[in-house]
Amino acid sequence: MDRVIGQFPQKSKKVLTGCFEITRNSPVVDKLEQHADQLAALGHPMRLEIVRCVVKAGREGSPAGAIQAALDLPASTLSFHLKRLSQAGLLSTRQEGTFLYYYADYAALRALTEYLWQDCCKGGSKAVCC
Repeated sequence: MDRVIGQFPQKSKKVLTGCFEITRNSPVVDKLEQHADQLAALGHPMRLEIVRCVVKAGREGSPAGAIQAALDLPASTLSFHLKRLSQAGLLSTRQEGTFLYYYADYAALRALTEYLWQDCCKGGSKAVCC
């Protein structure tokens, strides 16, 4: 064998990039990034209040004007926050005439909370924690 100890065969950047892309695009990483994005969206106090307001409205959702009135926000500020929550997949919209209704994506919210709790009590502790 002609290889000297301590030297490694050279790999092209293209080959290495492909390896990293496979790892980065795995379902686990995608799920982690999605949940991190959702938590980041919820990390703003006003967005958290908006989600709570929309959840209170139930499955029918709430028109943007009602959310605005309940939280006493300027329309442009509310629009910014609603867009961020929608992009994170936590809220969905439907249009009825000229009104936009926002409703919680309960499946996404449930998946996020389940993700946070999925490893609870798996550390070997005998104490009941959940």
